[in-house]
Amino acid sequence: MEFTAKQIAQFVQGTVEGDENAIVNTFSKIEEGRKGAITFLSNPKYTHFIYDTEASVVLVDENLHLERETKATLIRVKNAYECVARLLQMYDSMKPRKSGIDSLAFVSPTAKIGENCYIGAFAYIGDGVVIGEGCQIYPHATIYDNAVLGNNCLIYPNVSIYHDCHLGNNVTIHSGSVIGADGFGFAPSADGYDKIPQIGIVTIEDNVEIGANTCVDRATMGSTFVRKGVKLDNLIQVAHNVEVGANTVIASQTGIAGSAKVGEWCMFGGQVGVAGHISIAPQTQVGAQAGIISGIKKPGQVIIGSPAWDAKGFMKSAAMFRRLPDIYQQLNTLQKELEELKQQQKS
Repeated sequence: MEFTAKQIAQFVQGTVEGDENAIVNTFSKIEEGRKGAITFLSNPKYTHFIYDTEASVVLVDENLHLERETKATLIRVKNAYECVARLLQMYDSMKPRKSGIDSLAFVSPTAKIGENCYIGAFAYIGDGVVIGEGCQIYPHATIYDNAVLGNNCLIYPNVSIYHDCHLGNNVTIHSGSVIGADGFGFAPSADGYDKIPQIGIVTIEDNVEIGANTCVDRATMGSTFVRKGVKLDNLIQVAHNVEVGANTVIASQTGIAGSAKVGEWCMFGGQVGVAGHISIAPQTQVGAQAGIISGIKKPGQVIIGSPAWDAKGFMKSAAMFRRLPDIYQQLNTLQKELEELKQQQKS
């Protein structure tokens, strides 16, 4: 599909500078711009690309000051990054959607499938499963008995959703993820470890997106919760009885141990580790590779390190740590001088 700069400006409530009839039909990065593409500039370090980009239209912040004219038509908006996200969402929504049940899929006679759904080849839909309207279930996905999916869910290939788990509306789960596998529960005994049956479920609320190869374990009893609006990256482990608060975002390779509670609007960097049975206050920002071993009570803190603590204090300590070899050498020198003074006093 093609759009003019004027049409795009109307959609994002921006102002056109240049040819309002410039036509675009694709997206590009600003440094790889080509005719017919729309791109954006939000990071000042990429400003130099705007003067030479071949893109037809560039979204820019309304307060951006340019040193010279550009070849591209500009659309000035309050926040270029947010606007390009809206345009990409619109573009994605216009892609053709598949519908119907492939002849090679297995759907239990007792399953209930909503209208306008797609179920791909070799997908498995178990007994008593309920799938809402407009869902897209791609090939080799497996949805076990009595699981429930809301409307407009997108389940990519090789996803496994175990029995009795509940998904809300507009949930996206990427390839290889497992929802509802057993929590890691074992009791030591004289002969080794006895498995503790995991009889709970997983509840995923509306507008959640879960990346590839991420695991959300079922509860021992009750439910593991991923609240509305949560975004989980690839390769994340969410253990049994964890609760991830609404609109929290978590980057790759993070692990959250059993029964931990993460508040709303938290942000986790990559490779964060969270101990079990602790609570993390809302709006906590956690730096990459942080290890959280005790609860965070005050909302809005920025923490880093292992054990994790206040980011400013950690940075000061890190700077001091780099100086330890010099400090150690200075202490040795002072100790030698002190010993020499003692010897002089004795003599």
